[in-house]
Amino acid sequence: MSLILPMFEQAQIQEFKEAFTIMDQNRDGVIDKGDLRDTYAALGRLNVGNDELDEMMKEAPGPINFTIFLAMFGEKLKGTDPEETILNAFKIFDPEGKGVLRGEDIKYYLMSQADKFTEEEVNQMFTNFPLDVAGNLDYKNLCYVITHGEEKEQE
Repeated sequence: MSLILPMFEQAQIQEFKEAFTIMDQNRDGVIDKGDLRDTYAALGRLNVGNDELDEMMKEAPGPINFTIFLAMFGEKLKGTDPEETILNAFKIFDPEGKGVLRGEDIKYYLMSQADKFTEEEVNQMFTNFPLDVAGNLDYKNLCYVITHGEEKEQE
């Protein structure tokens, strides 16, 4: 763990600990397949297949205790600026650089491309990140929340 800790600030480690605790549904100190299934169910996704869960579990080198969990996030985050990467993905759909995308367009892309979202999953996203009065999604704020866990203070 000593190699992992310098990668993260203390506040980040605390956030990861909170996330780990939420995912460790049975509170045994290890995230297993049942915990993943229960976490997805708590998020409203009830149709997660065993194959998908098995693939997720295979990403870990062994039982997923907090040290392994932190190391896995360290691997995922290492060498990249996640906020910038996510912003660049959204910018593909925003050639004018307005910082917002039409809600209907986002819904279409999420439901028709790659790992297709269900209508319920899209609606859940719009519940958590409501469209503005013009029907647009503020993707810059969304990216900030995804990478920092909270909304920016309004200036």
